[in-house]
Amino acid sequence: MPQAAPLTRKPFWFLRHGETDWNARGLSQGNVDIPLNEVGIAQAERAARALAGKEIATIIASPLSRARHTAEAAARVLGREVAIHDALREVSFGVQEGQPMAGWFDDWVEGRFTPEGAESFSQLRARTVAAINHCLDLPGPVLVVAHGALWRAFRAEAGLPANVRTPNALPMWVTPPAPGETAWRFEPLPLD
Repeated sequence: MPQAAPLTRKPFWFLRHGETDWNARGLSQGNVDIPLNEVGIAQAERAARALAGKEIATIIASPLSRARHTAEAAARVLGREVAIHDALREVSFGVQEGQPMAGWFDDWVEGRFTPEGAESFSQLRARTVAAINHCLDLPGPVLVVAHGALWRAFRAEAGLPANVRTPNALPMWVTPPAPGETAWRFEPLPLD
């Protein structure tokens, strides 16, 4: 198997989608297209306000509505269009979609278990690198709007602990490692 390409070392903005009802209930969404709930819509609008005035040339999002609608809130504030990149979609959790995250998710991240019909964490890592690199080939700075498991895969590739929950709709400025360092840095943007 050929070696996967390394992450492109460019800074960018990352934004996980706003909350959905399934997020609030602790259910795995995967590729089920669950919309933002009222809290999620408010979170997306708050994140968009926080991004106002930031230099962002390109907004690119997962095709799933929870990410696309979060990106569209930012696009309205920033006066940009939203590009869709299918490879940014959330991981397929197979038979675990719609099920509680407890009892299997940690083993999935650690590579000890993959649900039937699901993408393995290592497969997600490879797809995530390719997707982020594609985004970073676009005019920058880029705002990537995607999902929690995808961001765990990015964290693993970025030299950080993978199994850390990313808050909904918290914009982060993501920078590659400084000379002599190995881990990327994430700076959350203060929200109002």
